[in-house]
Amino acid sequence: MPESRNWKEYNEKLVRRGEFYITMDFLDNWEKELEEMNKGKKGRPYEYPDSFMFFLAFLHTAFLPFRQLEGFLIGLSKYIPKLKAADYTTIFKRLKKMDIELPLQEIGNDIIVALDSTGMKVSNRGEWIREKWKVRRGWIKVHVAVDVKTKKLLALEVTDERVGDGKMLKPLIKQAKRNSNGRKIKAVYGDGAYDSRDNFNFLDKEEIQPVIKTRKNSSTRARGSPSRAKMVKERKEIGYEGWRDKYKYGQRWAVETFFSGVKRMFGETSKARSIEGIFREVKLKFLLYNILLSL
Repeated sequence: MPESRNWKEYNEKLVRRGEFYITMDFLDNWEKELEEMNKGKKGRPYEYPDSFMFFLAFLHTAFLPFRQLEGFLIGLSKYIPKLKAADYTTIFKRLKKMDIELPLQEIGNDIIVALDSTGMKVSNRGEWIREKWKVRRGWIKVHVAVDVKTKKLLALEVTDERVGDGKMLKPLIKQAKRNSNGRKIKAVYGDGAYDSRDNFNFLDKEEIQPVIKTRKNSSTRARGSPSRAKMVKERKEIGYEGWRDKYKYGQRWAVETFFSGVKRMFGETSKARSIEGIFREVKLKFLLYNILLSL
């Protein structure tokens, strides 16, 4: 029987997320943070701390285009004298240069990772941007690695739609190892898109159990990958249902749950116009949702 949800705890988490939307913690260290940022800087000094820009990045990603964001800050500054409103050009330039990295995760030992990708729309403004940026169907792909226990993001890569899922297994696992604070990755779950001798060999070398759905008509001959041949043979012997239950393949759905949460909260389309801006905005959506899961 599945565990029943603790609704009191769940409701409190949602309330805390609402508090995060309007947190003003950056005001407490505004001057100190600016002093550190401008230490040794050549040229014009920074006027706004990075923590303030991160707050604006969240508002922009979730709700407001740049010009409306400037108006929001002007209105907010009337009630908070310490708040210095930035113009939309400054906000755009700072967010464009913002270094967005996935923070180290505080998770337990023996991590089980689920891999998958999803499509995000390039734009909802018509076909012109698709022709301009040579994107065939107006989609980009987001490839992620998620810890199945905590549902937290361990790795994130954004590519165009032509990059196959199988090619992204290595970079995702390497990034997940860096972001897991030295914890050991015990197993990796993936659908048939990750089924290749190269991927099985890589996981075998890293001493990680592959739980990848092999193709039905796969040969049991090793052909350069004993690890994959073993998995194929086992699936043929006990059947797909037996293999699925033995390895608890259903845990892979943790990554689908993550995708669903991001799209419900931030939508599938981008406000940005350049392909670089679209990639950055999509990446920020996933990182911000990951932060909200920690609250």
